[in-house]
Amino acid sequence: MLSKTDVAAIRTEYKMGQLSEGEVAADAIEQFQAWFDQAIEKQVMEPNAMTLSTVSASGRPSSRIVLLKQVNESGFGFYTNYQSQKGQELADNPYAALLFFWPELQRQVRVSGRTMKMPSELSDAYFQSRPKASQIGAIVSPQSQEIVDRNVLDVPLAAMEERYKDVSSLPRPAHWGGYWLVPESIEFWQGRSGRLHDRLRYSKQGNNWKITRLAP
Repeated sequence: MLSKTDVAAIRTEYKMGQLSEGEVAADAIEQFQAWFDQAIEKQVMEPNAMTLSTVSASGRPSSRIVLLKQVNESGFGFYTNYQSQKGQELADNPYAALLFFWPELQRQVRVSGRTMKMPSELSDAYFQSRPKASQIGAIVSPQSQEIVDRNVLDVPLAAMEERYKDVSSLPRPAHWGGYWLVPESIEFWQGRSGRLHDRLRYSKQGNNWKITRLAP
C-alpha cells in the first residue's frame, strides 16, 4: 500500500499519443489553437488555466495561476491588477513565461516571450463583459498587499454593492487591465512511454516559426 509520504513511488504511464513534425501546423499559434480546441472537446478542467512566471527586481522567480482570455496573432492575453506583485514585476522586467498543463491529454505547452499592456479599449471591453461582482471585486481588492483581516475586503465590498445596486456595470479602474504575452518560443510536449516524451519547440524567426525537436 502506498504510504502518504512515498512520493517517489507515484508513477503515471504516458501512452495517449505522439507528436511528430509532419503532423503539426507550421504556425505555433495555429498549433496551440488546435490543441486548445481538443482540450475543450475532451472537457479538460479549466483548459485556459495557465501558470504565469515572472521575475522580481531581485532576480527571484514567482509563479501563479491566471486565466487565458484571448489568443491570436497578438499573443496570449490575460488580465490583472497592474499594482499586484505580478504587475510590479512585469513593470520591472517584461519577460515572462506561461505553462499550460492538460493531464487528461498528457500534454503541456510552454510559452516564453515579452509582455506588453493591452490598449485601453481592449481592457475596457473585457472589463465590461465581466460579471458585476467581478468588477466590484477588482475595484475593492488591493491585490497582493498585506491586509489585517477579511473585513478589509468585506466592508468596502458591502459599501460598493449598496452604492451601485441600481447600476448594471461599473467603469474599469485605471489600475486594472490586460497584458499580451508576445511569444518568442512555444514548446509542445506530448507524454510518451518510458519517459521518452515528444517535445517540439517553435522559435520565432522574423515572421515565421522554426520547429526543432528536443530530447525529453
